[in-house]
Amino acid sequence: MEINILFDTGFDAVLDRNWLQMLAETALKCENQSAAEMGIFITGQEQIRRLHNEYMGEDSVTDVLSFAMNEGDVDTHEFVLPIDGKRHLGEVIISFPQAEKQAAEQGHTTEREITVLLLHGILHLLGYDHDETVRQQRMQLREKHILKIIEENLP
Repeated sequence: MEINILFDTGFDAVLDRNWLQMLAETALKCENQSAAEMGIFITGQEQIRRLHNEYMGEDSVTDVLSFAMNEGDVDTHEFVLPIDGKRHLGEVIISFPQAEKQAAEQGHTTEREITVLLLHGILHLLGYDHDETVRQQRMQLREKHILKIIEENLP
């Protein structure tokens, strides 16, 4: 498993790289994706707004963006492993300031909000979506299941 973690200037001082690594690894293991590679990028409001506008056509700040290497439904999409044996999933980009804001609104910690956003993004990379009621329910069940596993294993 390979998790590449990048921080925009200053955000490396507020989040622990090893903690993010553990979150991503746990989520991928729960989805039987031990031979996977992905990236995580922690950024600010302007960068995520620019990316949201450029790739989604929405000129607004968002909390998380996922850019999957392979698009498709988790049930029907066949993946062929590359020569290195790793399934290249894509990138999850999280706005740290937006996570802080949402954590305050929800009454929980920024770390819990980052966890929820990262899980959501990883599931999108794996083909989960919330564009229809049934798919939304399925994605939410997986998010809750993985979040419970993570919370049970925290010190």
